[in-house]
Order: sequence, then C-alpha cells, then structure tokens
Amino acid sequence: MGMTILLVILALLVGLAIGFFGARKYMENYLRNNPPISEEMLRTMMLQMGQKPSSRKLHQMMQTMKAQAKRANK
Repeated sequence: MGMTILLVILALLVGLAIGFFGARKYMENYLRNNPPISEEMLRTMMLQMGQKPSSRKLHQMMQTMKAQAKRANK
C-alpha cells in the first residue's frame, strides 16, 4: 500500500515536470514565430510619436527586434 502511494506521487511529480517544460518550450517557439508586435502596430506607434515610417524602416526595425529576441533566448 505504501509503495503504491509513493509511485503515484512520483508519477505526479514527473508528469508535472514534463508538462511544465513542454508548455514552456511550446510558448517560446510560439512567441519566436509569432511576435507580440506586428509591423502595423509599429507603424501606429511611430505615427503617434510624430514620425513618418517608411516600409524599409519598419522592416529593418522588425528584423532588429527578431534578432534581439533570438539573442535573448540563447
């Protein structure tokens, strides 16, 4: 009886650990592939700050943000 309870607790802890790390890895990949800010949001922010963004500048800023995110994840 005591051994069964120990195995259940052990299985629960292993399941929690696998679930946690699996969910963490999934969210990291999701955020890397789908950044929380888009070019349209960036364009709106720049217009609010009084800047006239060109498509080249927006694309460059998005690439910079993606590169910084990759460096932060390593």
